[in-house]
Amino acid sequence: MTLQQKLAKIQTEFKAKKSRFNSFGKYYFRSAEDILEAIKPFLIKYNVTVTVNEKLITEGPVPVLKSTATIHDEKGLTLSTSAIVGVDLLQKGMQVPQQFGSASSYGKKYALGNLFLIDDTQDSDATNNHGKDKLTDINKAKSYIKSGGKIEAIKKKYQLTSAQEAELKTL
Repeated sequence: MTLQQKLAKIQTEFKAKKSRFNSFGKYYFRSAEDILEAIKPFLIKYNVTVTVNEKLITEGPVPVLKSTATIHDEKGLTLSTSAIVGVDLLQKGMQVPQQFGSASSYGKKYALGNLFLIDDTQDSDATNNHGKDKLTDINKAKSYIKSGGKIEAIKKKYQLTSAQEAELKTL
């Protein structure tokens, strides 16, 4: 079996649970560690190894890390994917090592996700509504606006679709 065939088998069989919970955003997510733990059974099954390497590619005002996930077979063949992420040095409440660590974890997660074709739409970064409920009663929102309420107040509490927001702006 070729390395591409092995990777295709892993990609179709692979499942990584979202075992972490973000209490601020109220959602579950998977980390790079969750992905690495889930890949372990496939290493022996398909006689492959997986590595993740990082490289600082710019040092300017926004440092940029390149994370590369690579699958290796017994013949020495490799396939790699990368993710590039900036380091937010202005992130409040974090020391510089934590800022780099956060960016590193994020880059690794996405490099591994690219390699194993983990669908982003099923992950927290794509589905997170930041603790806001979806607006289900547009008539209540319309009444609020008509009585002098502001759309910004609704947007702070509820997640609006673009159609809902456009409708409320006409009032």
